[in-house]
Amino acid sequence: MNRDIYNDRRRLPAPADVLGHGLRLRPWRTGDEATLVRGHTDPEFLRWNTPLVPVTDEAGAAEHIRQRAEGRENGEMAHFCVTDAADGRILGHVGLALIDLRMRSARVGYWVLPEARGQGVAGRALAVCGRWGFEEAGLHRIDLGHALGHDASCRIAERCGYPYEGTIRDGMFASGRTDRFQDVHQHARLATDPDVRLDGLPGG
Repeated sequence: MNRDIYNDRRRLPAPADVLGHGLRLRPWRTGDEATLVRGHTDPEFLRWNTPLVPVTDEAGAAEHIRQRAEGRENGEMAHFCVTDAADGRILGHVGLALIDLRMRSARVGYWVLPEARGQGVAGRALAVCGRWGFEEAGLHRIDLGHALGHDASCRIAERCGYPYEGTIRDGMFASGRTDRFQDVHQHARLATDPDVRLDGLPGG
């Protein structure tokens, strides 16, 4: 029997912790504001990202957390605070945005706090989040885009099974600007793609 996708009532799974590769992915929550500000004001984050709504203080971080929770409830996004599974330290962020449950697609993004870099956190978080997206949220395709020249992000994408598909011209804002654009490297992974081993990543 054909199913009418326009009447599809798919929903995201209820918020819950997700474990894997030595990490615990949990929702951002009250009490995380200072760390969220530190992540969003980090020079390396701002070098490659220009948020539509900058998070520069704890009040802004609290609103950011509230809006992400609301977006999760609406089935539009699923953002996770990346923590060490053993001691609970916050290491960074990974999340799915632009979720379309009818098309079973989304876009993934991530960042890592300065003190957690060089430990394979981004790659491991990407793997855990992607697995959740495919197995729990029922997605078929997850896009990953990064600014042209962000070689570290490009390597992470390739190692985690997100092959390069092409370059999107002027696909994102230039660093620190909303009146200029820069090109984006487009990667993606499908639910049907072969499994990828993370042996090459620290902590993988």
